[in-house]
Amino acid sequence: MKKIVLAYSGGLDTTFCALHLSKELGYEVHAVLVNTGGFSEEELTDIEERAKGLGVASFKTLHVMDTYYNEVIKYLVFGNVLKNQTYPLSVSAERILQAKSLAEYAKSIGAKAVAHGSTGAGNDQVRFDMIFQTIVPDIEIVTPIRDLKLSRAEEIEYLKKHGVSMNFEKAAYSINKGIWGTSVGGKETLTSSDYLPEEAWPTQATESEPLELILSFEQGELKGVDGKKYDDSVEAIQALQALAAPYGIGRDIHVGDTIIGIKGRVGFEAAAPLIIIKGHQLLEKHTLTKWQLFWKNQLAEFYGNHLHEGHYLDPVMRNMEEFMASTQTYVTGEVRVLLQPFRFTLLGITSNHDLMSNKFGSYGEMNKGYTAEDVKGFTRILGNQTSIFHKVNSDND
Repeated sequence: MKKIVLAYSGGLDTTFCALHLSKELGYEVHAVLVNTGGFSEEELTDIEERAKGLGVASFKTLHVMDTYYNEVIKYLVFGNVLKNQTYPLSVSAERILQAKSLAEYAKSIGAKAVAHGSTGAGNDQVRFDMIFQTIVPDIEIVTPIRDLKLSRAEEIEYLKKHGVSMNFEKAAYSINKGIWGTSVGGKETLTSSDYLPEEAWPTQATESEPLELILSFEQGELKGVDGKKYDDSVEAIQALQALAAPYGIGRDIHVGDTIIGIKGRVGFEAAAPLIIIKGHQLLEKHTLTKWQLFWKNQLAEFYGNHLHEGHYLDPVMRNMEEFMASTQTYVTGEVRVLLQPFRFTLLGITSNHDLMSNKFGSYGEMNKGYTAEDVKGFTRILGNQTSIFHKVNSDND
């Protein structure tokens, strides 16, 4: 029997794959869950038990949260990356790290094949395949759901036929949870008009009293939440998520252009990522110069799209990461945030590096660094080229 490493999460798709690969295709299945922050210890134990109940040869959990943060999330924050100004790349960023970890694990156990549960109509198939073909080019890639063109209903029917017991009603929604957000896909997201029902959201909105928080950033990284300092930014993200998610903050549906050329919708909830990105962006507005902001925004837009489309291993990504990291030297300070049901408000910042220092003047009030005559001369020179253009052409008219 050939060893195959299966990207396994315990959901409908990967449960189907685990059974199909062993029973129908005769593989020795080694199920691997790459934990990017979306599972509790109890959930991991339950998933392992269910995987073994399917007859897998082995089950392995790879804990990669710190790697995920240091190699991916950190740069998404530095770049304030939101796909289509909406989506914090919750799944696309996660898939890159999962594929990379799976490829390295497959090499370590001498597997002859790797498998994932992606369909043939989404982005994940491309992300997994591109990473695999780069890191383990000689290993076969097996994709049962894509190859068989299965619907979720057909998968459920197959599992019921083989006596597999799971919450099939919950399986009607495809939920992917990680430290950088949770995606939700279901029948409503297959339309252009319908919104996800309340019960489809993994975190229910239970908080109603406003809560003011202070986020502490050090060189662009979140290091404190409401007075508590964290050496590990992963813990800071989790702490903020625990406080903000019960307000129903960060829920939305992203509409975007997929890698394969079709439009797609996906629901997501990402309270901490959205608050962190917007808070960090506000702090940058105060601490970076105009041209630092301009050029970083240009690169960050490309960086987010390139990562989203599976090009994480392109060496240009490392070049852009170095640039973005170099802009964060003075992005240190505190951001005040007010949490309320289904929304948050950025109240302001304090920073020793705030370029809005009133030592140099107050916008709309007074200046301290130049005279009125300085401004007159500056304005005359600044507008000189435009003035010449209009004078020359009005004379010719």
